[in-house]
Amino acid sequence: MDDHVARLLSLISEPDYVPISVKTLAKRFGVNNDDYPAFRMMMKGLIKAGKLELNKSKQVRKVQTGSTWPTITGTFRRSSKGFGFVRPSKSTEKSEQIFIPVDAGRDASTGDEVVVKIVKKAKGPGFNPEGKIVQVTNRASGLFVGHYFEKNAAGYVHIDGKTFADPVYVGDPGAKGAKPGDKVALEMARYPTPYREGEGVITEVFGPRGQPKVETIAIIRGMGIPDVFDDDTLEEARAQAKAFDEEIIGDREDLRDQLTITIDPATARDFDDAITLTRDDKGYWSLGVHIADVSHFVRVGSPLDDTARRRGTSVYLPDRVIPMLPEVISNSLASLQAGHTRYTVSAFMEFNEDGVRTDRRFARTAIKVDRRFAYEEVFEVIEHPDGELAQSLYPEVRAMIARMLELAMILRRRRFQRGALELSMPEVEIDLGDQGEVTGAHLASNDVSHQIIEEFMLAANEAVASYLTEAKAGFLRRVHPDPEPRKLKDFAEFARSLGIEIEDYLSRFELQRVLAEAANKPEAYAVHFGLLRSLKQAVYTPEQEGHYALASEDYCHFTSPIRRYPDLQVHRQLTALLAGKKPKSNFDELASLAEHCTMTERRAETAERELIKIKLLTYLSGHIGEVYHAVIVGVEDFGFFCRLIEIPAEGLVHITALGDDYYYLEKATHSLIGRRGGKQYRLGDRIEVTIARVDIDRRELDLILGALPPAEPAEVPRKPRPSREPGTDRPSPRTRPASKPTKARKKGKGRRK
Repeated sequence: MDDHVARLLSLISEPDYVPISVKTLAKRFGVNNDDYPAFRMMMKGLIKAGKLELNKSKQVRKVQTGSTWPTITGTFRRSSKGFGFVRPSKSTEKSEQIFIPVDAGRDASTGDEVVVKIVKKAKGPGFNPEGKIVQVTNRASGLFVGHYFEKNAAGYVHIDGKTFADPVYVGDPGAKGAKPGDKVALEMARYPTPYREGEGVITEVFGPRGQPKVETIAIIRGMGIPDVFDDDTLEEARAQAKAFDEEIIGDREDLRDQLTITIDPATARDFDDAITLTRDDKGYWSLGVHIADVSHFVRVGSPLDDTARRRGTSVYLPDRVIPMLPEVISNSLASLQAGHTRYTVSAFMEFNEDGVRTDRRFARTAIKVDRRFAYEEVFEVIEHPDGELAQSLYPEVRAMIARMLELAMILRRRRFQRGALELSMPEVEIDLGDQGEVTGAHLASNDVSHQIIEEFMLAANEAVASYLTEAKAGFLRRVHPDPEPRKLKDFAEFARSLGIEIEDYLSRFELQRVLAEAANKPEAYAVHFGLLRSLKQAVYTPEQEGHYALASEDYCHFTSPIRRYPDLQVHRQLTALLAGKKPKSNFDELASLAEHCTMTERRAETAERELIKIKLLTYLSGHIGEVYHAVIVGVEDFGFFCRLIEIPAEGLVHITALGDDYYYLEKATHSLIGRRGGKQYRLGDRIEVTIARVDIDRRELDLILGALPPAEPAEVPRKPRPSREPGTDRPSPRTRPASKPTKARKKGKGRRK
């Protein structure tokens, strides 16, 4: 391999070299399959020796050297003022971010991977080092969405959000048939810099901005979410439908005579889990969690598989679902519809009377759902066992619901006893009219009917993960890394400022107590959100790292293969073991797949969150001047953020709108305090606010206290606002919905754990 080393270093040193993957390099050098492992080890050695490095896309590039100041690779985020910050790769510390002045950012835009040269060291604690971008190595996106307008006989596009402060030139008026006010997609031909305007090409015209369907498709295109299935995928899905005969179950375990039910949102169209539950004379529970056997229809390497892998997940938007698989699979063949024989992969778990799992087994099965329930129906039966709905059910069904509630609450208590945390961050659900217009919004429910299914799904996920671990089968785990002690310490200080003492901030049980103590108080949202910000995000990985929030050593996603590709991968490993085969697993390939699935999940969450913001702001734009009740959920030196009670949106009361005094921030108490009168606005305070200004394109909602003055209510004296946390990449919480998806919200079977 020595000759490969020299050729590699020579190739990568060439001025026109573009980073490519290890596999592509191997193909370029003619490395065959037998020699590939040695080639990969050689690459790892060069990377470890510091001669090469991998970028965010796992592509090989030369390490930047030859400077008196160090160069660092990281992700750039530009503010609306033009300056920005670079978060170094794998860094989580705010103090490690590098400040990039306006004239030092080149043509980098938010999300780009860049190489930064440090030009000034940090002045001291609380300050950031200063740098300048010397190279943009990977663009976050070349496609952007905005609204078209014309000026001085030329066409321009205002890009949505705050990525670009100035409009982008797109040529002569009417390009691509665009009309002023149309929402369009453009491909950037020349990125803007502080000294030169950007230039782009319109690639698609969506229609007049503000229309519900136009805003939805703009988000889909802007996020790069595929929403059309190719012909090969659709043809294979149709062939699967034609070949399927529900009367033929082969060698599957036949469970069609067992009482089986599903519990889903009332509007659900696909059903991927069903439940059976019995209890013997000794008090032992036998729980069956039956999951749609998607792997039967989606074979490895097929067009269906390639499509599902690329998409990674279904995307749930307020007014539509973009499925991972064609609807003939997701809503028909694989969906556990009542009264139809359906193929499943089942997890059978036995629990003693204390909820301790005493046995488990798995099988490929066939079931027939006897009764489909909506959450609201189950809740009604539980709350009113003598009511009309409950009495209309067969006694066996009523008894099963009662058993399900009893076992679920036992499992739930055990989960909290081992230190699991549950943040009360309900998701915003948008109410839509017949034309897709917003008629209101509310917070999603998470009552006992949801908790029943959540506990059973968690139990099945843990059972499968522990089984695959013991079998040493490589699989995609769902991991939630332990939080950094420093961040928990900061949270403890935050809680103390609210009057909630924490003795040991590293103790899960102390954190549980804090959440319980804050419950039903005005500060509850702030406390839960503060702890959420202290925790890391859950990811997919083949590494066994555990799940912090669930206090689980082994955890994976098994219960939603219709909508999540990681679940499908887990099913394949499990069914291979059931067939007596050794599951195939390559750690590097699994790691790459895990990163891809994490990315597609983040993309789906961001698309949902952004569209909810747009719809909430669109609704509130028709309510300028109206008064709402609100609670203060964040306090900064430039104002405070409020969450409206009647419509769950967040907005900013800018400090310049507090005209009765000069206010300063007291960090210890999270308060803005008037210098003359001593009036305070404190985290958790309940106040009345008025909708003063809405900027949908920039995702901003401005509020003022009380009622608007009679003259020109929309004109609120204000200065350009800074970002909420300068130097961080945390999104501004203006209109941030508390997005912790629940099964009621989507076909997601519980929160995204």
